[in-house]
Amino acid sequence: MKITSNGIQIEVEDSGGEGRPVALLVMGLGMQLIGWPDDFVHALVDAGFRVVRHDNRDIGLSQGFDQAGAGNLIWQSVRQRIGLPVRSAYSLQDMANDSLGVLDALGIARAHVVGASMGGMIAQRLAASAPQRTASLVSIMSSSGARRLPGPRPDVAAALLRRPPSRTEAALVAHSMGMVRLIQSPAYPQDDQVVADRIRRAMHRAYRPAGVVRQMLAIVADRDRAEMLPRIASPALVLHGEADALVPIACGRDSAERIPGARFVSIPGMGHDLPPPVVELLMHHILPFLDNAESRS
Repeated sequence: MKITSNGIQIEVEDSGGEGRPVALLVMGLGMQLIGWPDDFVHALVDAGFRVVRHDNRDIGLSQGFDQAGAGNLIWQSVRQRIGLPVRSAYSLQDMANDSLGVLDALGIARAHVVGASMGGMIAQRLAASAPQRTASLVSIMSSSGARRLPGPRPDVAAALLRRPPSRTEAALVAHSMGMVRLIQSPAYPQDDQVVADRIRRAMHRAYRPAGVVRQMLAIVADRDRAEMLPRIASPALVLHGEADALVPIACGRDSAERIPGARFVSIPGMGHDLPPPVVELLMHHILPFLDNAESRS
């Protein structure tokens, strides 16, 4: 369903039924709400949670910002490295406010906020700026955004800037699979056909590469999130793969160190994806954490 949130149209999926504690899932860069694996969602629903997912702005079926133009990612990244302001069509705080607006539209007073990658950054901002609405925070394969932290492995950074050779479906799928192979969990490789089918499903639902660039610019422009993290008052769990080539594990450790009382868990063999064995490992930590946070609240 589509709802009005923070003044824009946001696509939402609501599972599990009212009257349950709510888990709000926030996905990462360029990923749609269907990017959350079914087994991740089902594990939460089976554990008694109402699961709310949404397409972030500018992606999937949510409102786009094509009128703002795509922006120059390379030039803005150079500005960021030398300490100059980065121009972006919107901010990660705007996206956190979108997530908060989803809760408002659904009449939800508080939620356990679970974010992956860029979604973890958005979740961090939501927890810091709206503590009364955050029952707990789970940040997965994400970062505090502190400037001294390492970036992606060089081949991954180059792949992020590389464009597909054409706009045919075959070329787009091959391009996306190339990135998946670079960042996937080395201990839990996924079947190529399964990955290709998932990419096609997402492309047929929505294909918005300019929105991905604008989201990347919002990440690059987000300069003060690290200073906000000590304000987070809710229980926090930070999970990170030890083999993450896109967001190195040092980024997760730094997030946990900045959030008061946060628990940090590293996952051996996990990269920057959510294959079924990794989901099972994550749920081994997430479900007890949420149950404990819910009982405390």
